[in-house]
Amino acid sequence: MRLSTKSRYGLRALFDIAYNSGTLPAQIQDISRRQSISPRYLEQIFQSLKKAGILRSKRGPQGGYCLSRKPEEISVRDVLHATEGDMFLVECTSPKKRKKGECEFDGACVTQTVWNESARLINDYLATVTLKTLCDRAAEMGIRREQDHRFMYFI
Repeated sequence: MRLSTKSRYGLRALFDIAYNSGTLPAQIQDISRRQSISPRYLEQIFQSLKKAGILRSKRGPQGGYCLSRKPEEISVRDVLHATEGDMFLVECTSPKKRKKGECEFDGACVTQTVWNESARLINDYLATVTLKTLCDRAAEMGIRREQDHRFMYFI
């Protein structure tokens, strides 16, 4: 299975929001700078994540993007489903992509059982890894948090 850059960058961007912004809105240019992802590409990715109910946006000078749920409630599987669609390893196991009669072994292929079981195990695992899990791992690795300077006041 190979994931698209949309999924990989989407997960990195959501982790960035959870890790660096918490409950405050994160701005595209900050995420872009920290994660080395084009702001235009982030905007495209965020459209899918907003549509899936993972992100919400706020307009204005203090605006940006926020997670729509707590980091412990957003799994890697949720993110991949929003950006990739289904998570089948091969097309012949996807009910949406498979056409009746397309494969002469359809329904009588022992390898389909391997692909189905593999996809189930991967999906089950990805459902257990959340943005909170990634934040905890980042802290353990010593990855420095960046505080948002828009909300810091000096006297």
